[in-house]
Amino acid sequence: MTTEKGILRRIYLVAAGMLLFAFAIGFKLINIQVVDGEKYRKLSEERVYKSFVIPANRGNLYDANGSLLATSVPEYDIRFDAVTVSQVDFEKNVKPLAEELSKMFGKSTAHYAQNLRRARAHKNRYYLVARNVSYTQYVKMREFPMFNLGAYKGGFISEQRTVRELPLGKIGERTVGRGQAGLEGAYDDYLKGKNGRRLKQKIAKGQWKPIGDANELEPQDGLDVVSTIDITIQDIAHHALLKQLEKYEADHGTVVVMETKTGEIKAMANLGRTSKGTYYEKRNYAIYESQEPGSTFKLMTMVAALEDKVLDTSDVFDSENGRIKYYDRVVKDSRYGGYGKISAGRAFEVSSNTVFSKFITEGYKDNPEALVNRLNYMGLNEKIGLEIQGEGQPHIPHPDDANWYGTTLPWMSFGYGVTITPLQTLAFYNAIANNGVMIKPRLIKEIRNRDKIVEHYEEGKINNSICSKETASKVREMMKNTVLKGTGANIYTEEFSMAGKTGTCLTGYGKGDGASEYVASFAGYFPADEPKYSCIVVVTKPNRNIGYYGSTVAAPIFKEIAQEIYTDTPTTNEYEGIEVDYKNVKEDYEQFYTTAQKYKSIMPNVEGLPAMDAVSLLENLGLKVVLKGAGKVRSQSVISGKKITSNQTIYLTTT
Repeated sequence: MTTEKGILRRIYLVAAGMLLFAFAIGFKLINIQVVDGEKYRKLSEERVYKSFVIPANRGNLYDANGSLLATSVPEYDIRFDAVTVSQVDFEKNVKPLAEELSKMFGKSTAHYAQNLRRARAHKNRYYLVARNVSYTQYVKMREFPMFNLGAYKGGFISEQRTVRELPLGKIGERTVGRGQAGLEGAYDDYLKGKNGRRLKQKIAKGQWKPIGDANELEPQDGLDVVSTIDITIQDIAHHALLKQLEKYEADHGTVVVMETKTGEIKAMANLGRTSKGTYYEKRNYAIYESQEPGSTFKLMTMVAALEDKVLDTSDVFDSENGRIKYYDRVVKDSRYGGYGKISAGRAFEVSSNTVFSKFITEGYKDNPEALVNRLNYMGLNEKIGLEIQGEGQPHIPHPDDANWYGTTLPWMSFGYGVTITPLQTLAFYNAIANNGVMIKPRLIKEIRNRDKIVEHYEEGKINNSICSKETASKVREMMKNTVLKGTGANIYTEEFSMAGKTGTCLTGYGKGDGASEYVASFAGYFPADEPKYSCIVVVTKPNRNIGYYGSTVAAPIFKEIAQEIYTDTPTTNEYEGIEVDYKNVKEDYEQFYTTAQKYKSIMPNVEGLPAMDAVSLLENLGLKVVLKGAGKVRSQSVISGKKITSNQTIYLTTT
């Protein structure tokens, strides 16, 4: 009886425990369903459904003539799932596949066959076949043996990403920019577009399947930006600068070419030296580097003195044997013994430091602030205000400054103690070419949504006039004579006229290392009488044992650019007048192909052609083609009629 009671007690305890356990489970279920239900439902949905970002296509960046400066192209990594392919299909296709891979990428058939078999033996489901594959290569690879069976039967895996390509390569790279630099950064809000979203459901093997045909949010492609850059002039400026930098082993240099009447920058080259002695687009020196300009600043002080009527160009000054002492410092002319007694105008042409220091000191010694105010009125203490980040701050000393000395005024007269960027200097020279009207330099012509203009940029005047037409006329004559019979006479030619001013400036002085380094420069415009382009060249720290004067280091670059622009006549477009009816593309393509083969050195117009037809045509001309998209060609990186060379890379974008 006692035993039976004990058994019953134990049964009741177990039953009570089970009941409590059931209550606990019920409580937990209610808690999950009611209290934390929303949390777990969301977690479950996230594991099964996920919203994916659909990247917007970034807009293209064009030069002034419609040639591509920057474009986004698809790039692929191709991988192989060696497990999903059946043994029969693998053995049948492994050798033909290896042969095709060998033809495309250059390594031996045995190399690819061995690696594919090794991936199979190791059950590698993610074997890397090729990285950074172009769209045209990707299209061809999809049709390779085994890969043409698809993802599940053939193990073909492609991973796409979009990369930004610069068709000009390193030429103008700092101006075009990457990330937040250059034009890419300045106009990112236009170029980047808006990303879309699409809901997908997780399926087997870690893959995601779209839910329905429509996106949650459609992506909006970025707008196209048309710059003022002319790739022909950019190429001329780049190579002229590079040649001279290499010759004089300079640390770095910059060139800017600007259209006089509009302020449109046609070229901006910036090259810095590497430790190996080669050069690349290191920094945008034209915009950011604010440094002492040297004698190119004499134009500014001459204009100020003429406007304030402290002298006339015919006033005569004694150069004092090329040496004048101010307190404990001596102003020197580059010519030993000086220039004797010469006019102020002639002092500009031969770049006499002594004469400039004389007439500026005599003219402003009682009121130095008048000179500073005049320079500031002409905008020399202000940034230009380009959209590109990193513009250097100019500096004009003021008598109230703590470091204003008795020698500050005479040294300012020939460009020491002041700082200014090359582009700011060029803007002033361009104003003189415009009879005193200063135009704000600009790098953008318009914003486009395909063929529709969204925003158009007009030239903008910084000041109505920085000086009178009379003053502008006087200094223009001096600049013309500088090339004719002054410090720039070494670049004079009867073929065309130029006007400008040389500059040679010590840099890094006061560091105590005893090694003098120089900045050589030349600024001006051409033709001299009816200016079309203004240009500045600055070469920093050339090897002084080879040469360092602005006349020998910088001025020849200016001349070469002017000469190339003068003699560069557009090639006749051999494809003008060819009508292509795309309703019957096969027949017209054959006609187009025959014509293209006849003129292999000239770029055809492939806009409007189906992408793969255009690729085939251009590859048969010996060109490398990078294709963005798969519709009809909307734009090409080299405009029709331009000369092309074998193995040149051409970028095509499609509709």
